[in-house]
Amino acid sequence: MESKTEISRKLRNNLTEAEKKLWYYLRNKNLGEKFRRQQPIGSYFPDFVCLKKLLIVELDGGQHYASVDDKIRNDYFTKEGFTVLRFWNNEVFENIEGVLIKIKEQLATLS
Repeated sequence: MESKTEISRKLRNNLTEAEKKLWYYLRNKNLGEKFRRQQPIGSYFPDFVCLKKLLIVELDGGQHYASVDDKIRNDYFTKEGFTVLRFWNNEVFENIEGVLIKIKEQLATLS
C-alpha cells in the first residue's frame, strides 16, 4: 500500500494541463502566500492548498459536474476549517486573470 507521501508525489508528477497553468501562478508565493500541490488533508489530496490561510483551490473537469464525492470532500474540508474555491478547467484556460482575482480576494478575507 502506498504512503500518503508516495500518492502526493505521484499526483504532483501527473498534473492536468489546467493544474500546470494555475500552479505557474500560485508557486513561489506569486499571490503573496505559499501554496502546496496535492497536500494530504485527512484522506484527501486537494489540488492546491494555502495552509496559512486555510484555503483550498480545486480545479474541476466535466467529470465533476454535480459530483456527490466533491460535496463530501467539500464538507470534510469545511469541517476542518478550510475555505474551498472551485473552478472549472476551462475558466483557467479562458480567464486566468479572473481566477487569480477571485483567489486573491479570498486570501484577503482570511486571517
